[in-house]
Parts: sequence; C-alpha cells; structure tokens
Amino acid sequence: MKILLVSDDKNLAENIKEKLVFLRKDDAVAISTYTNAAQEAELLPANLILLHENEDKKETFSLLKQLREKYKDIYIILLINTCDVEFILNSTDAGADDFIQISAENYEFVLRLVNYIKHASIKISLSRNIKLLEQLKVVNELTGIYEYSYSKQVIENIIDSELVSDGAFMAISPSKKGKTKFSEEKLSIAIKQSIRENDIVAHGKGTNFYVFLPETDMNGAATVYRKIEEKIKFEICAGISDISGKEYDKFEKNALKALASAIATESSIIFAEDEPKETLDDWLDRDSSKNYKIFRQMFNKKLEKVITPVFYRLQKTYEEKLFNTKIEHFIDEDQCVFNIQNKSFSSSLKIIYPGFAKIIIYITHDGLDSPENREIHLQLAQVTQHEIVDIVEDFIKEFKSRG
Repeated sequence: MKILLVSDDKNLAENIKEKLVFLRKDDAVAISTYTNAAQEAELLPANLILLHENEDKKETFSLLKQLREKYKDIYIILLINTCDVEFILNSTDAGADDFIQISAENYEFVLRLVNYIKHASIKISLSRNIKLLEQLKVVNELTGIYEYSYSKQVIENIIDSELVSDGAFMAISPSKKGKTKFSEEKLSIAIKQSIRENDIVAHGKGTNFYVFLPETDMNGAATVYRKIEEKIKFEICAGISDISGKEYDKFEKNALKALASAIATESSIIFAEDEPKETLDDWLDRDSSKNYKIFRQMFNKKLEKVITPVFYRLQKTYEEKLFNTKIEHFIDEDQCVFNIQNKSFSSSLKIIYPGFAKIIIYITHDGLDSPENREIHLQLAQVTQHEIVDIVEDFIKEFKSRG
C-alpha cells in the first residue's frame, strides 16, 4: 500500500505521518503539497490519499474534485481540522471515501487504514467477479450493467430472495430528439450515479434501459428519473410501472407500453395504468381453473418465503420468553396454524387459503367471545413478512394479557 499525505502544513504532515506507526512493512508514505498532489499521486503511484483540510476550504474542495475525477479508483480520506458537518457531506458527495479529525488518537488512524485494506480487498474481489460476468456475457463490458437476456432472471431473483412486494420498474430510452446525441455509456453512468446500492439497472432491447427500484413508489421513481435527466445532455423518456401484485412479464409490458406512449407524445414520463378490476361476471367469463392455478402458485410462494419462516422464527423466540407455555405450529397445503397453550387456556391463529387472490386469518382465544376473536382478510400482495409478524405478535400479546 502506498499512501500520499497531502498538506500545506509541513509540521502537521510529519506529525500525522508519525501516527501511522502500525503500517505493514511493505507500506510507504509520501508527503506532498497541494500544488504537486495530482502529479505525486501518479508518480508514487498512490493507493490511498490522506487529504488534509486547508485553511481555505474551497481550495480543499477543488483539489478533492480534481483528484477524484483523475483517479477514480484511489481511496481518499479527508483529514479535517474541525467537525463541519456541511463540509463533510459536500466532500463526501465530491468523492471523499472517509474522514478523520487530525486530533484523533493513533488507533483511530490505524482503524481507518484497516477499513481501507478491507475495502480494497472487497474491491479486488468484486472486480474479478465483474470480469467473469463480462466474459460470460451476463454484464455488458462497456457499461458494466446487466445484459437484456439476464434482466428478467436477475430481477426475479431479487424479488424472490429479498421478498420484495412493492416497488417500481422504469423503462428509459432516448426521445426522438435525443437519439442524435444519445450515448449508451453516458446514460448508463448517469443511471448508476442516481440509484441506490440495492437498485438494479439492466439493458433492455435496443436503446432501452431498465431500472428496478425495490420499496419505491411512483413518485420516488420519478425523482430518480429527474436525477438521471440532470446528468445527461440529451433528451430521454420513461415509462414507469408499479410492481405490486404483478409478475415480471406484466410490469415490464406495462412500463414499455408507457414508454412507447411517452416517446410518441414527446412526454418525459408516463405512469403505467393498471387494467380495470374485473367484476364477478368477468371472472365467470374467464377460465376459472387457470386463474385458480396462478393464484395458488402465488400463495405457495408466500407460504414458502413468508409464512413458514415467520412462524418458525416466532415460535423459537417466544418459547424462550413464555414459561410453562407450549407453542407449536404446523403447515400443510390448506392451512397454517400457530397454537399457544398453558394450563389455563389456549389460543389459535389459523391462516386459510380460500382460493384466488386472498387469505383469511382466524384468531380464536378459547373461552372468549369478544372482538379479540376475529377474522382478518388479506390480499396476497399484502402478505409480507412485516405484516405477518405484526399480526402474530399482536396475537401473542393478546394471549399474554389473559393472565
């Protein structure tokens, strides 16, 4: 590891250098002034820059931006004189990876270096993985984002593994005017700079880009679009679809339809509209057996990914908290039951799947005839871990309140 310590205060720089006493034998530290910093970083070459805050914060901010633009892979730690929150936040946005006060103890400097070493190790591993994905044509070599042929698989895996039930899906493309100046690379960079770590970006067909935003409403997706729009110099359009209660093919189709409409009408954003809810007569006119099969598959997924792990986890948790109390649960294809019993009384929570797009939860406290004995109706889209945990824990609290 080669460290470049940048400061116009020579004495302070030497003092800070002394704090780096726990460096490994192979590590080296060089000191530079602000004027020569960019050149020294290249000559060393530096893996890590410790940039001391100058008396003129504008000068520090300017050098930070210059270093970050020129050396995108170098880790930069800002050495601050005082804890100026606004300056720290602005510096982080400009490219600082971490910060530490110059008055900090030696061990704090060592911790920052250890964090950097871990960061560098993860970055190397990530780089190798990305190279492999590029070789396998999963990730585009130019843009560094998923190819269209893998977009569906990647997004469905995120939905299943992270139990995502709400969010937005956005299809983006250059407008008719924007096509003349369109840059695939620049748009991909703008998108990546505008989204969170857990969001997904992928290529669509042609010039389309897909952006998957878990736990984000339509207004939030529009905000992301505006951030992307500000970072490029050509016009784009977007179609945005809600993902709640929809399979991938459905929300992709909705977003592409909205995108086509946006391009045709020269609008920046169009929100996809859900199809009108069907009446009972509409259901009777359709193939009921096919509908039942689809919803049954949805329920089975909720059973496996949501209900079963929640029941198991809460049984284990409350077995340790409730003494002289027996807790058990069982699940089959028709019902899910969570029972609590002691010497005095028993309570039961039963989830029934009556068919199609809902479940019914029956809560019964033995010996009671009150609002505590009740039914809860939930649409399948509402069946999330958070929702089921809340219902079961309320049920347990009711049992405990009986004595």
